[in-house]
Amino acid sequence: MDILTLFPIIILIGFMFVMTRSAKKKQQQAAEMRDSMQPGTGVRTIGGMYATVKEVNDETVLLDAGPGVELLFAKNSIGAVLTDDEYNRIVHGIEAELKGDVVPDDASSLTDADDAAAGSDTGAVADDKPVDLGKAEDAPKKTDGESDAK
Repeated sequence: MDILTLFPIIILIGFMFVMTRSAKKKQQQAAEMRDSMQPGTGVRTIGGMYATVKEVNDETVLLDAGPGVELLFAKNSIGAVLTDDEYNRIVHGIEAELKGDVVPDDASSLTDADDAAAGSDTGAVADDKPVDLGKAEDAPKKTDGESDAK
């Protein structure tokens, strides 16, 4: 056989080897991450639920999803083990204290004075009054002779 005939087959076999190797590496990292769970650790399930680990067994994990809510999940259903800062930021809305040399990557640190000086309209409502969308249940019903124009 000619070497040019074998070249595509060799490339295909090499590509398959690289792909299976990277998949095995990801599976190994996921298994290590699941094994690192300890009671009190914050986790996210593959379904997107955030909870705290209460108990870890060989194949299952008991999660505390809120006051009086305990759920039993398979270990494979844990998508990510979160750091304490990340869990508190996502679940409780508590931001970790920023260090002086860290610059936030969004505009959340701007003050109202900065917004006014920049001339930006954030669209934020200054007061907490509800917005009337004209679909109130108590609105008087129109008769056939009335129109919307006033």
